[in-house]
Amino acid sequence: MSFITIFKAIQSNKIKTALIYLSLVVTITSIFLITSISHGIISMYSTMLKSDGDIIITQAKISDTFFSNVDTTIMTQIKQIKGVQKVSALIVGASPVENLPIIAIYGASHNMYSRYKLKSGKYPEANEVIIGSSIYNQLINKHEVDIANKKFIISGVFRSDIGFENGGVVMNLKDAGAIFNKSASMILVDIDISASMDKIISQIQSMNSNIDVKSTNSFVDNYNQFKIINKSSLIISLIAFIMGLIAIASIMSVTVMQRRDEFGIMKALGISSKKIVFSIISEGLIIGFGAFITAYLFSNIILYIIRHIDKLQGYVNGEIDLTLVLYVFITTIMMIIFGSLVPVYTALKVDPVTLIQRGN
Repeated sequence: MSFITIFKAIQSNKIKTALIYLSLVVTITSIFLITSISHGIISMYSTMLKSDGDIIITQAKISDTFFSNVDTTIMTQIKQIKGVQKVSALIVGASPVENLPIIAIYGASHNMYSRYKLKSGKYPEANEVIIGSSIYNQLINKHEVDIANKKFIISGVFRSDIGFENGGVVMNLKDAGAIFNKSASMILVDIDISASMDKIISQIQSMNSNIDVKSTNSFVDNYNQFKIINKSSLIISLIAFIMGLIAIASIMSVTVMQRRDEFGIMKALGISSKKIVFSIISEGLIIGFGAFITAYLFSNIILYIIRHIDKLQGYVNGEIDLTLVLYVFITTIMMIIFGSLVPVYTALKVDPVTLIQRGN
């Protein structure tokens, strides 16, 4: 069957076409947004960890870095290891700030300050903080903030490309340690390019049995919270896929019922079932391709809006890369094929005369 015939069939079934198109747009957009936002969260946190260390040290046997407590006195020993360039410490926590219900709080050693690019002011000393630009404008008091029932002077405003940081507050390590009652959540180690990472990891691990030492890449790949986010995203995307599949199959079933006489005449004229099935699937693929393009554009618009909503403080972010585009495109093709195949194939097994009679 020619593509002209296929396009005529699409135009002659406008309600069916609109319903399939709308179902696909909603489903594909959902998959785009769910997957891209979950990947965006993982990407932001992993970038934050990788930017200041080749090796990361956390407390052993903890489920999350928020619960980790590493003794910073070990940093002196680590600095003496051959091949180590820089050793820094970071505390990660969260607290309400003014009318904002929860804000990321970072306690950083002084040699980490350079990662926070100042827009104004100076880096924090004792009892001072710098504020991420995405939340600074939301503060009523631009001079000081109350964190954990203690007032801190705002010494500066910084900008970061990482949403978690840009929507956070940075203070010195000692002040953060007093708030969260810990020495450091993690210690980050930079090493020379020529140094043996495995050897340095082994040396650090031998210093204390209560720490867990990994390359930053290995830590990110095996971080439990990232695995949970990925699995949750996959499950929700699968649910969206199944709902889209059911919607398409239901609409196609109604369409097949309406076009029984047409299929019966085609079979009576000697047109093979394979050609009829190909025609129906081709109709779905054409509609699906249009829905895919619309959903892709629509998803990018939504992600752009999300990135610029002040209330979200930069914590919600997402990027649609080529891998995700291919993944969603293949998912769309599968939805259309499986959603169209079953009802059409079932109808075509019926005798042509019966199809014509039922259609009439």
